[in-house]
This record gives sequence, structure tokens and C-alpha cells, in this order.
Amino acid sequence: MFRLSRALPWLALSLCSFPLLAVDEAKKEIVIGTTVGDFADMVTESIKPQLEAQGYRVKLVEFTDYVMPNLALAEGSLDVNCFQHKPYLDTFSQSRGLELSPITQVPTGPMGLYAGKAGALEEVKQGSTVAIPNDPTNQARALLMLEDMGWITLKKDIDPLKASEFDVADNPKGIRLVMLEAAQLPRSRQDVDFSVINGNYAASSGIPFSDGLFLERSYDFINWVVVRAEDQEQAFVQDVIAAYNSDAFKEYASKQFEGYKYPESWHE
Repeated sequence: MFRLSRALPWLALSLCSFPLLAVDEAKKEIVIGTTVGDFADMVTESIKPQLEAQGYRVKLVEFTDYVMPNLALAEGSLDVNCFQHKPYLDTFSQSRGLELSPITQVPTGPMGLYAGKAGALEEVKQGSTVAIPNDPTNQARALLMLEDMGWITLKKDIDPLKASEFDVADNPKGIRLVMLEAAQLPRSRQDVDFSVINGNYAASSGIPFSDGLFLERSYDFINWVVVRAEDQEQAFVQDVIAAYNSDAFKEYASKQFEGYKYPESWHE
């Protein structure tokens, strides 16, 4: 398994291991929204203890879709959310007229192709069914991965980050794409030959990345912590950024999230 026991020894770290954050005296509670699974775990197991050690109250709200977390943030029922990569944020914000700002990257599980009724890449055949996410940016992401695998070819004159099933130029295996909500993809495996599953939903379903028949290689889809644009200079936001980039969080992530892609700034 890629996950360690949920009995986390690092929660016993003394408070001195947390960064000394400048608490926003005017902001006593921070409400953070995530999708269920790994991003929620990051909050409850590391980010929340750090911020509460500095005097904040931290509330976690978990979602099972990719729409409500941004709407809740924009309307003010959340202060922060963490679940999305920047292409999705940009597309969603533009389509809904929202002013949201990414503030820091977070460890992100790679999208992967997982076995369904077929158990190996070599078992792909004419007309094989492949389930992929139905939201536009993750659909594009899945198509790029299938192209990287050599199963399809996309049109050359398109924006690859906006690719859809209508942009497939060559499909020599006659792959049949089955569009599903991302959260449904882990459960789709018994009904299709292969399923392309987002990293967070693989993690929350207990599917180890080592089971992936092919894992996404692109770093374009690292996920971000996001706030309202008007809040990005607020002290509490700077404290959230510091928590997600602290030595305590990096140590926690390296132990808990093996196989994830880590923020680019961590490699600098």
C-alpha cells in the first residue's frame, strides 16, 4: 500500500516543530473546503494542527464534486479550498465569472489508467471501453494521457488543455470513451475495460498508484490551494501558505503520500 497507518506519529511533534506564523488577529476561524480523501487528510492531519497551534479555529468541509467547492468559496462560506489544478480553476472561474486566486501548490496524486475488465495494457483490443472524467479540463487531461500512451492521436491545431472527445484525430483501436463524473470512476471499473481515475479519487478509494497500468507524466496538473482574489494578501492567507510549505508538512507528505507529485517550489 502507498499509504501508511493513519496512526500518525508526527501529530505528536512538539509545537516548536511548526512554523511561527503571524496570526491574523481579526480572523479567528478559517474554513477550508476539499474533496474527500487525500486533500482532506492533509488538512486534518497536518495543516489544521499547525494553524490551531497558532490560535486559529479550523473547520474542514468535504465535497464529493468539483463544482461546489469553488461556488462555496466565491460566496464566502469557505475561506480556502484545495482540490483543483490550475487549468480547471482558470476554466471554471472564467465560465462562472468568479475572481479566485491560486496561492500555493500541494502534493498531488497522478491521474492513472487502471484495470477494469481488462487486466493489462496488452489486453486492449478493438472497441475497448475506457471511462474518463466528464468535466472539460480533466477530460482533456485524460485524453492527453491516452495520447501519451499511443492509444489515440489528438488534432494538431487545438489547445491540448481544452481537448475533448471531438478532437480525437486518430483512434486506431476504436477506443470507446465513457464519460463519467470523476468521483464515479473508481466504481466504474467493473463495467468498462479500463478506467482513467484522478489521483485523489484513487487515493480515497484505497487504490494504490502501484496498481496503475499507466500513470500521468505531465506536471501541468499539480493542484493548488485557492482563495478569493480579494483575500490573497490577508494575513490568514499568508499563514495558510506557510503551513502548506512548512518543514512539518513536507515531512508528513513525504511519509504519507508516496508516489505523489510534489510542489515545484519544493524542488528549487
